[in-house]
Formats: sequence, structure tokens, C-alpha cells
Amino acid sequence: MTRATRASRLSGLLASVLLLAAAAVGCGSSDSDSDSSSSGASGTDSKSVAGAYPVTLDHKFGSTTIKSEPKRIVTVGLTDQDAVLALGNVPVATTEWLGGYKGAVGPWAQDKLGGAAAPTVLKDTGTGPQVEKIAALKPDLILAVYSGLTKSQYESLSKFAPVVAQPKAYNNYGVPWQQQTEEIGKALGKETEAKTLVSGVEDKFAAAKKANPAFAGASAVMATPYEGTFVFGSQDPRSRFLSDLGFSLPKDLDKVIGDQFGANISKERFDLLDQDVDVWIVPDTTTAVTKLHNDKIYADLNVVKQGREVFVKETSDYGNAVSLSTVLSIPYVLDRMVPQLAAAVDGKTATKVEQPAS
Repeated sequence: MTRATRASRLSGLLASVLLLAAAAVGCGSSDSDSDSSSSGASGTDSKSVAGAYPVTLDHKFGSTTIKSEPKRIVTVGLTDQDAVLALGNVPVATTEWLGGYKGAVGPWAQDKLGGAAAPTVLKDTGTGPQVEKIAALKPDLILAVYSGLTKSQYESLSKFAPVVAQPKAYNNYGVPWQQQTEEIGKALGKETEAKTLVSGVEDKFAAAKKANPAFAGASAVMATPYEGTFVFGSQDPRSRFLSDLGFSLPKDLDKVIGDQFGANISKERFDLLDQDVDVWIVPDTTTAVTKLHNDKIYADLNVVKQGREVFVKETSDYGNAVSLSTVLSIPYVLDRMVPQLAAAVDGKTATKVEQPAS
């Protein structure tokens, strides 16, 4: 995916939060990867869900009751497919965000497809879900948990299937991966299995924190050089990843960003970047880094002088996994980012923060 495409995606996400408009700009072809008739239906590793239905889930636009076990699941939420797959179901369709993956299923989740065909891929160009194409798939459940769905879009989709929209307690695109997984687990009649999955990943965070006590009390921020300097707020899953490892976020972060998942900051607020660690999601780990360091104001910060930066290539599998922040992608990220973070906070300027091997 090109940098321009990535930039338009981020711009679309920001617009959705500010204007309560459509979901983020998707990438890739508008053609689906496979016909709906060949897409895998739910239940590749289905456990009994007897007694789980009917189930009612609250969300931003009220509540939705699911009367029976869904067989044809469409994910409108940009990362919801990973939780569905982790629970042993294969959606008939997903909504593309990152691009480059058949069925919008990343390498960290491929084995969860089993023998099922990859889901049909839908596209959101910034005007909202493709309602007609979704209707043609005859879904019996539409998941929009990690989304910026508007009320009108919710009402349109609800005409032909139950819709689970984003939780009202969080910003658009701000639901924690734990709640995302558990909400989807309830919808699929697998609440216990979802809690077990969440506990397993939380155990991985706990192990990483125990092995790296320097993370506790250290400060960190995640940013990207999008149209200047864009920092992610405390409700963004990328920032929560750092918090879950024990890092503290800049105290004025949300005051500057407001009720958004992130925002561009002026050079006058580069103090937000002078933390114990800066994690940068960049177009590449060479020229983009050089450009950052050519900014005299940024280069004069201690975080730069002391070599406490972590760089992640945004279009790599690693970068995509960081952006998704799901129950399946997070273990993939932990394996790669924890060593980088450990090198950045060890207090030794000479310690180089290496790029992961893959």
C-alpha cells in the first residue's frame, strides 16, 4: 500500500471522529476476493451455544437482540474479523482497512481459517458500508464494534440483520481489544471462550511486564508523521498497548487531543514527544527517520539524543498488526516490540534499537 493511500485512510478515520461521518477509508480493490457463495460460514470450530440465545447487547445506538446462533456474519468493524476468527467462526465478509491480505485476514490469523474460503472483502470509501452488497450476502449478524458507524448507517443496516455497533462508552474506533473480543463473544454465543482468549493475551502482557520492570513508571507515546506530527490518544488501541505494558502516557495527551482517537500537534506541543520512549509508525525506517531527525526542534529532545525511539514500518506485517491491535495480532506485536522497547528504556545511549527480523 502506498503512503498516499495510508494517509487517506488516516484522514478518513479522523474525519469520522470529528464529523461522526463514515468509517475509515479502506484500501484495495472494490472487487471481492471471493463470491459470497464460496465464503466460509461461521462455525469452523464451533462449540455448543445452546442456551446462549436470545442475547441482547448494548451499544452507541441503543441495544440489539440476537435471537439465534448466527451463521452468516459480516464484519463492518475494521478489526472485528480477528475476534470472530479467534472464536472459531469465519465471516462471510469483512471490511478492508489495511489492504494486501486475502479476505482481510492477516498472517497472525490465517491459520484460523482452517479449510474455509477467505471471506468476501467489502470496501468503505468514506461514505459508509456498502449496504447493497452487504444485503446481497444475506447476513444474519453484522458486527461494527471497532467502527465509526453513524446512526443512519446503523438504521440502514438494521433493516436486514441485527447490528452490533460500537460501544457508547468509548470514542469511535476506541473500543479496547478486550471488550471488543468479549462483546463479539457474546454475540456468537461464546462468552466464556472469549473471556479465556482475553485472559490468555493478558497473561502475555503480564509476562512481558515481569520480564521488563523498567517499563513500569516509564513514559511513552505513539505517533506517526502524518501531515506533520500525529499522536494517538489514550483511547486508541495503539496507546493502550503501551499502557498495558506498564508505560504511562503523557499527562496532557488527551487534553490536547480531545475526544478523538488522535490528532496532529503543533511544534509548540512537542513536549508530548519528549518521553522515555517514542514509538513511531513510519512509511519506512530510513528516509522517514532522517526526515524526523532533520526537524531541529524534535532532534533537540532528549528522547532523540538518547536514542530512545522505536520505529515500525507501517505497511509491513508488523506495522499492520500494531494498527489492528486485536486478540490475534497483539501476541504477534509483543514478540517484536517488547525487545525494541526494552532496548529503548535500558538507560544506555549506546544500546541500538534493532528492527525485528520479520
